[in-house]
Amino acid sequence: MFWLEINTSSKVDSLQNLKNKILSYTKVDEEPLDYWLSFYEKIELKKGESLISAGQVVTHFYYLDSGCIYYYKMQDGETKVLEFYTDDVFFTDLPAYVKGAPSRYFLRATEDTTVYAIKKSDTEKSFDNSHQLERFGRLSMQEAFIKSYSRVERLNSRTNEERYVRLLEKRPGLLQRVPQYLIASYLGLTPVGLSKIRKRLMRA
Repeated sequence: MFWLEINTSSKVDSLQNLKNKILSYTKVDEEPLDYWLSFYEKIELKKGESLISAGQVVTHFYYLDSGCIYYYKMQDGETKVLEFYTDDVFFTDLPAYVKGAPSRYFLRATEDTTVYAIKKSDTEKSFDNSHQLERFGRLSMQEAFIKSYSRVERLNSRTNEERYVRLLEKRPGLLQRVPQYLIASYLGLTPVGLSKIRKRLMRA
C-alpha cells in the first residue's frame, strides 16, 4: 500500500488528543493514522462565532479539542437547541454531511473553542486506503446516529424535571459553560419553565 511521504511530525504532535480519541475506537497502524491526521486543519473560534450556518453546504467532519459548540436551528424566530458538543468529541451536521447538502442548522461556539476539520473527500480517500480507518469511521458514525436517536427518545419519554435532573447528573459542568436560555431550549423548556424547576428542586 502506498502512502505519500509527508513531513507531518510537528502537526501530528499537536493532534495528540485527536489521535488518542481515534485509537479509543479501534486499532489503527501508525502510518495510515499519521497520513490521515495530516489532512486536518485547525480552526480557532471566538465566543459567538459560527462554524456552520444554515444554507452552507457541509463538507467537513470535526473534532472538538477544547471549548463548547451548540447545534441549533431557528424556528419561528426562536433558537431550538438540539445538542451541545464539548471537549474531545467528533461532530458535524450529520444529515447535511452525509447528503452533501446545505445545512438547515447552525453550529456556534458558546466560548473560545478549538476544533480540527477534515474534508469529506480526504476522509474517503484515507478510508479507501485503510480498512482500520474505515472501521473507525463506521464506528464513530454509528455512535453519532445513536446519540441523536437517544436524545429524541429522552425528550419523548421523560418529564421536564426528569430531563433537567438527568442533565445535572450526566453533564454537570455544562450549566457553567452555557447560558440558561440555551439550556432551557435544549430541554424543550422556556427559560421561565426552567427557572421554576430549579427553584422547586432547591426547595426539595
